[in-house]
Amino acid sequence: MTCPEKALAPSRREARRLDRRQTILEVAARHFLENGYAATSMSAIAAILGGSKGTLWNHFPSKEELFRAVLENATGTYRARLSEILDPGGDLASTLHRTALSLLKKVTSPEAIALHRLIASEGGRFPEMSRIFYEMAPSHTRMLLARFLEGAMDRGQLRRDDPDKAARVLMRLTTSGCHELLLLSQIERVTPQQMESDAAFAVDIFLRAYGADTMTR
Repeated sequence: MTCPEKALAPSRREARRLDRRQTILEVAARHFLENGYAATSMSAIAAILGGSKGTLWNHFPSKEELFRAVLENATGTYRARLSEILDPGGDLASTLHRTALSLLKKVTSPEAIALHRLIASEGGRFPEMSRIFYEMAPSHTRMLLARFLEGAMDRGQLRRDDPDKAARVLMRLTTSGCHELLLLSQIERVTPQQMESDAAFAVDIFLRAYGADTMTR
């Protein structure tokens, strides 16, 4: 009789394949951020990894697919965490504050800032890169947030409006302070106090605009 745990566990061969895939993603992520999208080639990544180029192509058939996988790898953990934070049973203001703070911690990380600058500098020449970034990062985050806000509207916690636009408003308010300054090289780093202040500001303004009590004003 087969043990369920063993049946679900990956084989040694599959485990090696997953480890190899993760190594490829880590090497590719560094190469994209340090050299740019245009200067990154599958051949260059294969040379860093060692072994045959075929091994890399077996995992990822193109640079575009590799870039998508790098972003998926970088954002997957954040999306899972965000889904946990967006608890419909929790206090709305506290939940929104934790959401804004989580977003700020993510987008002000050195890797996120470098990626954002990469998209800004090369996105015009490589629209597929911008499209993948948009789909995997801001668009997906906004979708999760919009779904939560729509539920809050259904529960009467927020006034009825377009939940997608409301999500966009909250995200823009959240990133309009220290994130923007960091992105434009006006500051070198962001402190926890700055992030707390920006998150509190964003949620306060958002609830003034969308709070249920605004319907009676």
